[in-house]
Amino acid sequence: MKNLLKLTIVTLSVLVAFTSCNNQSTNGKSGALTSSAAEKVYVAPGEHDEFYAFVSGGFSGQLAVYGLPSGRLFKVIPVFSQDAEKAYGYNEETKPLLNTSYGFIPWDDAHHPDISQTNGVLDGRYVFINGNNTPRIAKVDLTTFETTEIIEIPNSAGNHSSSYVTDNTEYVVAGTRFAVPVPQQDIAIKEYKGKFKGTLSFIKVDPEDGGMDIKFQLLMPGFDYDKAHPGRGKSDGWFFFTTYNTEEANTLLEVNASQNDKDFIAAINWKKIEAYVNNGGGAMMPTNYAHNVYDEYTHSATSTMKKEVLMVDPSEVPGAVYFLPTPKSPHGCDVDPTGEYIVGSGKLSANVTVHSFTKMLAAIENEKFAGEAYGIPILNFEDVLAGAVEQPGLGPLHTEFDGEGNAYTSFFISSEIVKWKLGTWEVLDRQPSFYSIGHLMIPGGNSQKPFGKYVLGMNKITKDRYLPTGPEVTQSAQLYDISGDKMELLLDFPTVGEPHYAAGIPADLIKPNSKKIFKLEDNNHPYVAKTEADTKVVREGNIVHIYMTTIRSHFAPDNIEGVRVGDKVYFHVTNLEQDYDVPHGVSIIGANTSELLIMPGQTETFVWEPKQVGVWPFYCTDFCSALHQEMQGYIRVSPTNANTPLKWSLGEDID
Repeated sequence: MKNLLKLTIVTLSVLVAFTSCNNQSTNGKSGALTSSAAEKVYVAPGEHDEFYAFVSGGFSGQLAVYGLPSGRLFKVIPVFSQDAEKAYGYNEETKPLLNTSYGFIPWDDAHHPDISQTNGVLDGRYVFINGNNTPRIAKVDLTTFETTEIIEIPNSAGNHSSSYVTDNTEYVVAGTRFAVPVPQQDIAIKEYKGKFKGTLSFIKVDPEDGGMDIKFQLLMPGFDYDKAHPGRGKSDGWFFFTTYNTEEANTLLEVNASQNDKDFIAAINWKKIEAYVNNGGGAMMPTNYAHNVYDEYTHSATSTMKKEVLMVDPSEVPGAVYFLPTPKSPHGCDVDPTGEYIVGSGKLSANVTVHSFTKMLAAIENEKFAGEAYGIPILNFEDVLAGAVEQPGLGPLHTEFDGEGNAYTSFFISSEIVKWKLGTWEVLDRQPSFYSIGHLMIPGGNSQKPFGKYVLGMNKITKDRYLPTGPEVTQSAQLYDISGDKMELLLDFPTVGEPHYAAGIPADLIKPNSKKIFKLEDNNHPYVAKTEADTKVVREGNIVHIYMTTIRSHFAPDNIEGVRVGDKVYFHVTNLEQDYDVPHGVSIIGANTSELLIMPGQTETFVWEPKQVGVWPFYCTDFCSALHQEMQGYIRVSPTNANTPLKWSLGEDID
């Protein structure tokens, strides 16, 4: 009977989506191809988009940068993945960024980007994004759009409820999805209940340079922690995490983790815990995790292995953690710009539940508890309930806000976005999505100051929307105009990877800070050649270091002899250009790693191990000038035991 009910729901949801699609395409006033819609997304040649959208790539491990309203793809930023286009994770300088306690892990599942904030308003300095599989948090510097730091999260598994920043970017959080033994140990899986734990990690962010460091971890009951949101405004100093599997099941969770009528939102008073920690509270726990940092002056990353972390038991900090009952298997956990309303989206609930922060504080003050779970008080549902959006759709997932008192919730099963009013809980509008929408994003919609002009929906299925490209069709994002009373679908565009979530920001908050000049005098790379006079080739046993420069339109040196089969040859290439958007590339025949793409003023390194005797060409891989094709050189490789002297030159024959 259960399986029949599931099949019926899924069938109905598909029919709703496809019927909506047919109605939309035949409605001349609301169709995505009307002239008014086209005009709203048109960005004339040479003009700039109004917003940046940073869209996660999910299983691609990357972060894609799109313009809104055009939907144009500007850049793919490699974060947890090797990228041959930019040599990220291939060149010697960036490999350490992908180091972990498990070794070199050049992939992850990137879900939730969040932009740094000051006083609850987006400041455009950094984007933080989580790695789900091997728990990590990365930081992207928005002056260069490059990944500059990755910190591994110990005692965690499935780093899903992250990364989200507090009002002043004091912290970025990382919550575990899977409960595991903490510390890890050999234990029977059937002993899960009570013995497996979840951790919530609070990562301190340096206000000057954005550097990250794990301040403390909170040891929580072994539930699954799904999404999170910091308190805003009046609720600043709190963090809220949805949980599911409060049943603590360890098998067939689609049934066994859906038994309880209510799960929880965990309310964490992080300022209270911070004060406790600053006064010597908590205990250091042995562990092992990597902290990887890129230096903008040496153009190189270093990886440091950390050996302990500060663990806090919530029972030792009374008044720091409470559970808010929330129906049923909630996913999204979203706080409105005022900080008063905490929205929990129960995937299996008929309603969208909204809690009141004010009522929560009153219930805590009056000790209105319904019980406890592992020593953590459970508040009475009715005492913290602000209201509910009644039967708004099927499968609510995520809510964001427009700053005008309206909320927008995505509904996965009924494939739609629903607009509703905070305070009255009245449904104001609904628009179909195509199809099975996951998250949505309003630029600044999770801050105190949303820029409520557009909502971007991120869809899981796009059957019939695009040309077929094999057994999987591209996933997509859809842009809606929300400036009026009714939403209007303007555009859909394909995305890189699976778009789980996005963060949007006005372009004017980033463009003025974009780095334009890269001074050679600031280059402190250990193998830099700041002029052609500094170029050289040095042998150290069977290791050969080539100090090379590149500039439009030649390499120096461009003829090299004396390399032997079996050598390990390091190309250290400095780009002498200093103006932005003048990169140079280099690769050599037989290289078994990526090419290099060297940014202005930078030095990058790749390794070449010649296997055959001969004369082997190298060339520029990035079109740079009218004489790009002439930008090339040769390396002579002699037998292993040859006595060929090491020589190099530019513009003259080698004697």
